[in-house]
Amino acid sequence: MSTQSEFALEQGLIEQLERMEYARVRIDDKTAMLANLKHQLEIHNGDIQLTQPEFERILNHLNTGSIVERARILRDKFALKREAANGKAAETVYISFLNCDDWCMNEFQVTNQVGMEGKRKNRYDVTLLINGLPLVQIELKRRGAELKVAFNQVNRYQHESFDAGAGLFQYVQLFIISNGVNTKYFANNKNQSFQQTFYWTDKDNNRLSDLCEFADVFLKPCHIAKMITHYTVITEEGVLKVLRPYQFYATEALVDRVKNSNDNAYIWHTTGSGKTLTSFKASQIIMRLPKVHKVLFVVDRKDLDYQTTHEFNAFAKDSVDATTNTHNLVTQLNDDSTKLIVTTIQKLNNAIVKEHYLDRIKHLQDKKFVFIFDECHRSQFGLVHQNIKNFFRNAQMFGFTGTPIFADNANNGFGLLKTTRDLFGECLHKYVIVDAIRDENVLRFSVEYVGRYQYKDSANQVDIEVEDIDRKELLDSPQRLEKIVDYILAHHAQKTKAPSFTAMFCVSSINALIHYYELFKQKQAKTAHPLKIATIFSYAANEENPLANGLIPEESPDVPSGARVNQSSRDKLDEFIGDYNALFGTKYSTNDNQSFYNYYQDIAKRVRSGEIDILLVVNMFLTGFDSPRLNTLYVDKNLKFHGLVQAFSRTNRILNEKKSQGNIVCFRNLKVATDEAITLFSNKNAKETVLLEPYETYVQQFNQATEALLAIAPTVASVDTLPDENAELAFVTKFRELLRIKNILTTFADFEDTDLALDAQQFEDYKSKYLDIHDKVKKRSNPEQVSILEDVDFELSLIHRDEINVAYILNLLVSLNKLDPIDAKKRQKEIIDLVAGEVQLRSKRALIEAFIEENLPKLKPSDNVIQAFESYWTDSKKEAFSELCKAENINPQELEKLLNHYAFANRLPREQEIVDSLNFKPKILERKPIIKRVADKIKSFIDTFIEGMGGSV
Repeated sequence: MSTQSEFALEQGLIEQLERMEYARVRIDDKTAMLANLKHQLEIHNGDIQLTQPEFERILNHLNTGSIVERARILRDKFALKREAANGKAAETVYISFLNCDDWCMNEFQVTNQVGMEGKRKNRYDVTLLINGLPLVQIELKRRGAELKVAFNQVNRYQHESFDAGAGLFQYVQLFIISNGVNTKYFANNKNQSFQQTFYWTDKDNNRLSDLCEFADVFLKPCHIAKMITHYTVITEEGVLKVLRPYQFYATEALVDRVKNSNDNAYIWHTTGSGKTLTSFKASQIIMRLPKVHKVLFVVDRKDLDYQTTHEFNAFAKDSVDATTNTHNLVTQLNDDSTKLIVTTIQKLNNAIVKEHYLDRIKHLQDKKFVFIFDECHRSQFGLVHQNIKNFFRNAQMFGFTGTPIFADNANNGFGLLKTTRDLFGECLHKYVIVDAIRDENVLRFSVEYVGRYQYKDSANQVDIEVEDIDRKELLDSPQRLEKIVDYILAHHAQKTKAPSFTAMFCVSSINALIHYYELFKQKQAKTAHPLKIATIFSYAANEENPLANGLIPEESPDVPSGARVNQSSRDKLDEFIGDYNALFGTKYSTNDNQSFYNYYQDIAKRVRSGEIDILLVVNMFLTGFDSPRLNTLYVDKNLKFHGLVQAFSRTNRILNEKKSQGNIVCFRNLKVATDEAITLFSNKNAKETVLLEPYETYVQQFNQATEALLAIAPTVASVDTLPDENAELAFVTKFRELLRIKNILTTFADFEDTDLALDAQQFEDYKSKYLDIHDKVKKRSNPEQVSILEDVDFELSLIHRDEINVAYILNLLVSLNKLDPIDAKKRQKEIIDLVAGEVQLRSKRALIEAFIEENLPKLKPSDNVIQAFESYWTDSKKEAFSELCKAENINPQELEKLLNHYAFANRLPREQEIVDSLNFKPKILERKPIIKRVADKIKSFIDTFIEGMGGSV
């Protein structure tokens, strides 16, 4: 039985959309697109008749700006000054492009195979037009093809042809990709990765992945219009974001609760699933309801770091006042034009309990206020909850949490707290960690327990294992702390796939933190490239909780006025901040509250950007802090229930294919606590979903996959004689499986190449063949030839290693030149194999091999290898440059400009720029193949001589 073709899938979808009351329209090209747009805008704006000059003015207005600027134009109206006619004076009419208030009242059409020609001519599969504008683009692949290929195709269209035809396809708000079996959607954002594509689900988080099933729900005209008008967010950073299904259902439930009830409620969405965006979107919609006086979005001050403040202001400009001044909040409360206020729980409590503020806001007590509390599991929220209820008599309260307080985890060490249900009532929507992992919205955890210590019992004189014993003298012993630091220094690069990711280290107390920091500093004192260690902790004197219950107490960067200060801790912190200032050229201190808070913000930014390798903390940053680049948490601290899940979840944000899991390295036995926490916040069978399997399981999987690979290609050489593309596809698929498993395996401290059925050299050899097949597909000379391998994602990011570049190879060559001939020959093969197996070095392979074979043997051990290579490389580059100019009749000065522009802007030359660089004007019929050939040669030159060179060349 044959597989359903892409054509059949496309026709079936169009017929389904027609039954859903989309009007079928034929649009082949730019001319037809513009004619249809004119007609649809006339209908949408009350059957207005536009003259051609008027339409041209509308088109000029539409054809401006970036994707985000066009998204704003789409949602706004255009003041069209009409021409005087038939004795009537000129008038101004306001042209609507999209009805956002009555979203069903728009004109819906479907077309297919629209052709647009920019850098290249492309045809788009299925386009949904709303009021004549292409707002939804659907790209299909035959059943069995990989979905990521459709995603990559969309990215190609964005760069090649979406700016053609008056740039109307830059008005696309949502993309949908499908192979019939799997269907995903995502917002129009050029810089996103495949990880930012989403499945649609029903309210109970059941996936609707079949194209027909998905279309029946998601593509209903009213629903798709609502997703665009209400649930696509425009940020100030120049990004469109679309809500995921659980965010949509939660927001809809909250809006419905405000419209039809005065009851409170809460939303349980797991940590890392985007609660802040959901709650903010709910705030935006609720504030527009007639019965609502104001919406207050309430966070903890420590969450108002740089990124969060920036994001909040992006959604509602100037809504965040990050100062500690309660006066500003009181002013906002009294300003009737301010419908949405983002404030901190500290300022809110000040406003309603301090007499000098009360007189100014008492008149608001009976107004309809809606409060939305972010991270409502926080213990300090319970302290002000009653104050808010007592003051705002007509308030409706909603909470968002990733880890609710249940009876099981309500004990804070000093007595029972109320549960989340006690405070807020019904849970309106759940999206637990198991759901998020299944949807690939967060990652699984790899938890390793490191450290089995021998302890001599004083009574029995018997050595016992103390993995389960919490003895303070053992846990705080200098020898133990030193061994842990040694372990981290030895394994950090492996855990974080340095320099790709970063880590956090949470410890039990400030005293332990100080010891750890000083050990890191001492042991790295003479290291050429030490890890960048930073730390922050509160220096206010607090009584330690004697129960050490593992629930992460609140620790704010604010030191309350008049608070007792632990001077010893403060002095140490100032010393550590001094190290930080020396490292980053900053000037922070604990001298005043604002400088310390600025230090807190700066650390947050640098952890997110990857400038800090390990952040050492006690409690700060363990809740509410998001950094996709953070993938490892070292733990020497008792954690349990919501404290454990919150801390672990710092590591499991989605980033890219290389980040396959969050790594948790425990130096205490938290296994029972981990199992209890996962069970509490998901279900009793969740461990298999949330936690990675043991190391041995992945070794077994790798070895089984190796057997399957060897059945297809018993030797490396046999890959070259695979009979056809089907056999090559089988090889590529099996080897890619090995890549994925090895990506996980290499993060385990137990990892040894000798455990694997395929030794390291064989793996590299097969990897080189895998890349050869990739290169063959990408360099196919006949663009019309269809290959099944083009429907495969080769996942090159799992092969790319940032540190392997020409500079790295040069350092190996320096050492090679000093070896005896036998050892040099062996090392030479290893270097050539390394070059063959690295994506960014493959274009340089022939030149590097030629240098090793021809030039290196002529050098003496005392000669400067790097200087010789640089001379050889410069000569080769000049020769290649001249050859390119001569072969394609290119003006050398113009080519130099194109290469300099690439180095500056990281953008390949456009078609017209290539034409302008030629010494002749190509004929119309010759133009397209010439441009493609020259573009490919310039790209090859850049890959060889500019990209991946490293800092030493």
